[in-house]
Amino acid sequence: MALRLEEKVALVAEVNEAAASAHSALAAEYRGLTVAEMTELRKQARDQGVYVRVVKNTLARRAIVGTEFECMQEALEGPLVLAFSQEDPGSAARVFKAFAKDHDKLVTRLVSIGGALLPATDLERLASLPTLDEARAMLLGVLQAPASKLVRTLAEPAGALARVIAARRDQQQAA
Repeated sequence: MALRLEEKVALVAEVNEAAASAHSALAAEYRGLTVAEMTELRKQARDQGVYVRVVKNTLARRAIVGTEFECMQEALEGPLVLAFSQEDPGSAARVFKAFAKDHDKLVTRLVSIGGALLPATDLERLASLPTLDEARAMLLGVLQAPASKLVRTLAEPAGALARVIAARRDQQQAA
Protein backbone atom coordinates (compact mmCIF):
# COMPACT_ATOMS: atom_id res chain seq x y z
CA MET A 1 0.00 0.00 0.00
CA ALA A 2 1.45 3.32 -1.08
CA LEU A 3 1.96 6.13 1.37
CA ARG A 4 0.01 9.34 0.98
CA LEU A 5 1.85 12.64 0.75
CA GLU A 6 1.14 13.56 4.38
CA GLU A 7 2.47 10.19 5.55
CA LYS A 8 5.61 10.63 3.45
CA VAL A 9 6.23 14.10 4.86
CA ALA A 10 5.75 12.79 8.41
CA LEU A 11 8.11 9.86 7.74
CA VAL A 12 10.80 12.13 6.30
CA ALA A 13 10.48 14.46 9.31
CA GLU A 14 10.72 11.51 11.74
CA VAL A 15 13.83 10.07 10.08
CA ASN A 16 15.38 13.55 9.81
CA GLU A 17 14.85 14.12 13.53
CA ALA A 18 16.49 10.77 14.34
CA ALA A 19 19.40 11.51 11.99
CA ALA A 20 19.93 15.00 13.39
CA SER A 21 20.42 13.71 16.91
CA ALA A 22 22.39 10.57 15.96
CA HIS A 23 26.09 9.93 16.55
CA SER A 24 26.52 7.45 13.68
CA ALA A 25 24.48 5.89 10.90
CA LEU A 26 24.50 2.54 9.14
CA ALA A 27 22.65 1.15 6.16
CA ALA A 28 22.38 -2.59 5.62
CA GLU A 29 20.81 -4.75 2.97
CA TYR A 30 18.16 -6.97 4.51
CA ARG A 31 17.04 -8.95 1.46
CA GLY A 32 16.07 -12.48 2.51
CA LEU A 33 15.29 -11.78 6.17
CA THR A 34 11.90 -12.88 7.41
CA VAL A 35 9.45 -10.60 9.20
CA ALA A 36 10.21 -12.39 12.48
CA GLU A 37 13.95 -11.80 12.00
CA MET A 38 13.39 -8.11 11.21
CA THR A 39 11.21 -7.82 14.33
CA GLU A 40 14.01 -9.39 16.36
CA LEU A 41 16.50 -6.89 14.86
CA ARG A 42 14.21 -3.98 15.73
CA LYS A 43 13.80 -5.25 19.30
CA GLN A 44 17.55 -5.60 19.80
CA ALA A 45 18.09 -2.13 18.34
CA ARG A 46 15.43 -0.57 20.56
CA ASP A 47 17.06 -2.15 23.64
CA GLN A 48 20.40 -0.54 22.68
CA GLY A 49 19.00 2.92 21.90
CA VAL A 50 19.25 2.57 18.14
CA TYR A 51 16.63 3.99 15.76
CA VAL A 52 15.99 1.46 12.97
CA ARG A 53 13.72 2.10 10.01
CA VAL A 54 13.16 0.70 6.54
CA VAL A 55 12.60 3.69 4.27
CA LYS A 56 12.44 4.05 0.51
CA ASN A 57 15.71 5.44 -0.77
CA THR A 58 14.14 8.59 -2.24
CA LEU A 59 12.58 9.41 1.13
CA ALA A 60 15.79 8.53 2.96
CA ARG A 61 17.76 10.90 0.73
CA ARG A 62 15.37 13.71 1.62
CA ALA A 63 15.45 12.78 5.31
CA ILE A 64 19.22 13.03 5.70
CA VAL A 65 19.49 16.44 4.05
CA GLY A 66 20.82 18.93 6.57
CA THR A 67 22.39 16.29 8.80
CA GLU A 68 25.97 15.07 9.00
CA PHE A 69 24.92 11.94 7.11
CA GLU A 70 24.34 13.69 3.77
CA CYS A 71 27.44 11.87 2.55
CA MET A 72 25.32 8.70 2.36
CA GLN A 73 22.88 10.12 -0.25
CA GLU A 74 24.59 8.88 -3.40
CA ALA A 75 25.23 5.40 -2.02
CA LEU A 76 21.63 4.62 -1.00
CA GLU A 77 20.69 1.88 -3.46
CA GLY A 78 18.60 -1.24 -3.14
CA PRO A 79 16.49 -2.37 -0.19
CA LEU A 80 18.19 -0.92 2.88
CA VAL A 81 17.42 -0.67 6.57
CA LEU A 82 18.76 2.51 8.18
CA ALA A 83 20.06 2.57 11.74
CA PHE A 84 20.98 5.66 13.74
CA SER A 85 22.93 5.40 17.02
CA GLN A 86 21.22 7.68 19.51
CA GLU A 87 23.21 7.01 22.70
CA ASP A 88 26.78 6.26 21.66
CA PRO A 89 28.53 6.02 18.28
CA GLY A 90 29.10 2.27 18.32
CA SER A 91 25.69 1.01 19.41
CA ALA A 92 24.19 0.55 15.92
CA ALA A 93 27.36 -1.17 14.75
CA ARG A 94 27.28 -3.54 17.74
CA VAL A 95 23.62 -4.40 17.04
CA PHE A 96 24.23 -5.07 13.34
CA LYS A 97 27.43 -7.02 14.02
CA ALA A 98 25.77 -9.24 16.64
CA PHE A 99 22.69 -9.79 14.49
CA ALA A 100 24.76 -10.59 11.39
CA LYS A 101 26.58 -13.39 13.25
CA ASP A 102 23.37 -15.44 13.28
CA HIS A 103 21.74 -13.99 10.15
CA ASP A 104 24.11 -13.80 7.20
CA LYS A 105 21.45 -12.13 5.04
CA LEU A 106 21.99 -8.82 6.86
CA VAL A 107 24.87 -7.21 4.98
CA THR A 108 26.14 -3.80 6.03
CA ARG A 109 26.60 -1.51 3.03
CA LEU A 110 27.21 1.97 4.48
CA VAL A 111 28.86 3.26 7.65
CA SER A 112 28.91 6.97 8.47
CA ILE A 113 30.26 8.81 11.48
CA GLY A 114 31.25 12.44 11.90
CA GLY A 115 30.10 13.43 8.43
CA ALA A 116 32.37 10.91 6.72
CA LEU A 117 31.30 7.90 4.71
CA LEU A 118 33.42 4.92 5.70
CA PRO A 119 33.76 1.55 3.97
CA ALA A 120 31.46 -1.19 5.26
CA THR A 121 34.53 -3.02 6.53
CA ASP A 122 34.88 -0.35 9.24
CA LEU A 123 31.82 -1.79 10.98
CA GLU A 124 34.16 -3.79 13.22
CA ARG A 125 36.11 -0.67 14.24
CA LEU A 126 32.94 1.25 15.00
CA ALA A 127 31.49 -1.68 16.98
CA SER A 128 34.63 -1.82 19.11
CA LEU A 129 34.23 1.76 20.34
CA PRO A 130 33.53 1.83 24.08
CA THR A 131 30.14 2.78 25.48
CA LEU A 132 29.84 5.93 27.55
CA ASP A 133 30.14 3.99 30.82
CA GLU A 134 33.19 2.06 29.56
CA ALA A 135 34.85 5.29 28.41
CA ARG A 136 34.24 6.88 31.81
CA ALA A 137 35.72 3.83 33.55
CA MET A 138 38.79 3.95 31.32
CA LEU A 139 39.24 7.68 32.01
CA LEU A 140 38.88 7.12 35.73
CA GLY A 141 41.52 4.38 35.60
CA VAL A 142 43.90 6.67 33.73
CA LEU A 143 43.34 9.49 36.20
CA GLN A 144 43.70 7.20 39.21
CA ALA A 145 46.90 5.44 38.08
CA PRO A 146 49.44 8.22 38.85
CA ALA A 147 47.99 8.85 42.31
CA SER A 148 48.03 5.18 43.26
CA LYS A 149 51.58 4.81 41.94
CA LEU A 150 52.66 7.82 44.02
CA VAL A 151 51.11 6.33 47.15
CA ARG A 152 52.85 2.99 46.54
CA THR A 153 56.18 4.78 45.96
CA LEU A 154 55.85 6.81 49.16
CA ALA A 155 54.83 3.77 51.20
CA GLU A 156 57.63 1.51 49.91
CA PRO A 157 60.54 2.86 52.07
CA ALA A 158 58.48 2.50 55.24
CA GLY A 159 57.46 -1.02 54.20
CA ALA A 160 61.07 -1.95 53.42
CA LEU A 161 62.18 -0.63 56.83
CA ALA A 162 59.47 -2.66 58.56
CA ARG A 163 60.57 -5.81 56.71
CA VAL A 164 64.24 -5.23 57.69
CA ILE A 165 63.28 -4.75 61.38
CA ALA A 166 61.10 -7.87 61.30
CA ALA A 167 63.92 -9.89 59.69
CA ARG A 168 66.41 -8.65 62.32
CA ARG A 169 63.93 -9.56 65.12
CA ASP A 170 63.45 -13.06 63.66
CA GLN A 171 67.22 -13.42 63.37
CA GLN A 172 67.75 -12.46 67.03
CA GLN A 173 64.99 -14.79 68.24
CA ALA A 174 66.53 -17.65 66.32
CA ALA A 175 69.97 -17.04 67.87
